[in-house]
Amino acid sequence: MSEQMNAPMLPPPAGVSAWLSTWREAITRPSEQTFARIAQSPQAKSTTALLWIFLTSLFSSFLASLVQGAMVRQILQNSDLGIEQFGGGAANPLIAIICGAPIAAVISTVIFAVFVGIVQLVAKMFGGRGTFDQLAYAIGAIVAPFYLLSGFLTLLSAIPYVGFCFGVLSLIALLYVVVLEVTAVKGVNQFGWGQAAGSVLLPILGFACCLAAVVAGLVSVLGPALQDVFDQINPTLVP
Repeated sequence: MSEQMNAPMLPPPAGVSAWLSTWREAITRPSEQTFARIAQSPQAKSTTALLWIFLTSLFSSFLASLVQGAMVRQILQNSDLGIEQFGGGAANPLIAIICGAPIAAVISTVIFAVFVGIVQLVAKMFGGRGTFDQLAYAIGAIVAPFYLLSGFLTLLSAIPYVGFCFGVLSLIALLYVVVLEVTAVKGVNQFGWGQAAGSVLLPILGFACCLAAVVAGLVSVLGPALQDVFDQINPTLVP
């Protein structure tokens, strides 16, 4: 007994080590109890979750920009138009990556905050007991490592012939994230599976409907103008 009492107490992980520990627990040990414990952590703050999302989405956006930039450059090189007609040069893709990745990370962080806020609002309507800080921290522990994985899968998806397989893995990972988010909402808000699924899926369906309406509106408004542009460009491409 005395030896156990005199044994030195290991300090809890801090900083990046604490982040990785929380992410690993959320991904590899998903359960209602796990996410309830994560939400009750003293570090459970929305600011920490938003920082996670910004940094990991910045990393993922940077890798995606590299792949997309390389693909566009290859297409232009293989076409008759050439890169020079678009103000080509090595500096332009680099500038696009440097400027585009932070903007994409900010947009991802804002979307994450809005999504979590709406989910928690719906959860409150279903009788949930959690808070925005708790839910943001729990879901952030799921989404942040997914962004890291997505970045690597984006690089691998550019490999010829086998890239499709990594695209399928990305879809499977996305579905797993949705399942984890439902589990996190249940653990944070302490209610049933039906309420948890509704809290997550209703905002997703609402967002999908709004996006479809916006796309349909843009197509109806810009469709004739784009057709005129293509009609003007097409004769110049005919030899």
